[in-house]
Amino acid sequence: MKDKERMKIMLAYDGSECAESAIEDLKRAGLPVDAEVQVLSIVEELHPVMASMEGVNPAFPEYALEQEKASLALAEQGAAQIRSQFPRWKVTVKAGVGSPGTAILFLADEWRPALVIVGSHGRRAIGRLLLGSVSQKVVGEAHCSVRVARGRIVEPAGTPVRIVVGVDGSKGAELAVQAVASRHWPKESEARVINAAWTMPPVASKGMAVKAVEWVARENERVNKMTEHAMNQLRATGLRVSSVVKEEDPRRLLCHEAESWHADCIFVGARGMGRLERLLLGSVSGWVAARAHCSVEVIRSYR
Repeated sequence: MKDKERMKIMLAYDGSECAESAIEDLKRAGLPVDAEVQVLSIVEELHPVMASMEGVNPAFPEYALEQEKASLALAEQGAAQIRSQFPRWKVTVKAGVGSPGTAILFLADEWRPALVIVGSHGRRAIGRLLLGSVSQKVVGEAHCSVRVARGRIVEPAGTPVRIVVGVDGSKGAELAVQAVASRHWPKESEARVINAAWTMPPVASKGMAVKAVEWVARENERVNKMTEHAMNQLRATGLRVSSVVKEEDPRRLLCHEAESWHADCIFVGARGMGRLERLLLGSVSGWVAARAHCSVEVIRSYR
């Protein structure tokens, strides 16, 4: 396979427990055997205390150099682990000093990966990269898909991968289904399609009530058809597929079903339908990414 055909993946790494978990999580992400991976380490820029009343610190250039060296060492550490687990991947490193969230977004726009992977939290204070605020910034502002990795302990070994997919009939949900269908899942892997059914909204008059009932019926019929279509797409890839349709807040439904089913990852679209026709609006995908107990992939095509 030529390099240009490889899936491009950017993985943010800071040596923390969550960063290590993100690497372990790669084994159950359905990623291709051949991929081009860039391990990115950004050490947050911290200035040493000024050495004089004039505010001049002669040691600052040396301090900055040490920060850069530390950042590169972290990136190399992460890359070595990935190479040992995925020998066919082409792995490179990139390191720097600055604002982690801003740097990840800037470098992702420059390199244009299909997927950025971040841990849910990282180190605190000195040396942090992947604090929750950083991962949330990347989820909300990236122009490509983002995986917030929270690898779960799987026992016994060989337990099938379980994927939850949120659907609502939107383009974003369609992209999420396509992303799952395009991956390389182990045999016996399972997918569960989740749809939060529409309920009757409050109305001010009988006439409005009739229209609301008709509208909800149409929407539920449309989304149910889309759910069945999504299930057929996923079955065609060899996944074992089931579905859950409930009248419940979509954010809580996705997280609850994923937790009770012991899912490895939730796939959601970055944007849903509209203010009145929504399941997976950006606020919902961000909410799920922040609160789910498993990994979450927020899917978007690069724009």
